[in-house]
Amino acid sequence: MKEILRPIGVVSRASDSIANIEFKEINLNRGQYLYLVRICEEPGIILERLASMLKVDKTTAARSIQKLEQKELIERRSDANNRKIRRIFPTDQGKSLYPFLLREENYSNSVALRGFSDEEQAQLLAYLS
Repeated sequence: MKEILRPIGVVSRASDSIANIEFKEINLNRGQYLYLVRICEEPGIILERLASMLKVDKTTAARSIQKLEQKELIERRSDANNRKIRRIFPTDQGKSLYPFLLREENYSNSVALRGFSDEEQAQLLAYLS
């Protein structure tokens, strides 16, 4: 069988390195960028759902959320119906970064998929999913 996970890992690490350079000017690393994008896309998300989306454990997600909160990019608020539930929202500062983050994500996708037809891109997405 051909080795498939190694090249996927190489692409992932290269993407992380590039993202860390791109987001250095706004004081975010790749992990933080991923969290902020998801929170902007789903304001009011809970920690468990966010961790599940990003395929990380709750402790890892909680640490990243804490760092974003310290940078005043997100805030946690108690749920109106259940005070035990803490919902996560982007602050105005966090929301202001979202268009930039999305532009960078779209650019990275276009570079990574350069040379792939639409059909090949769809097939790759299906395989990875």
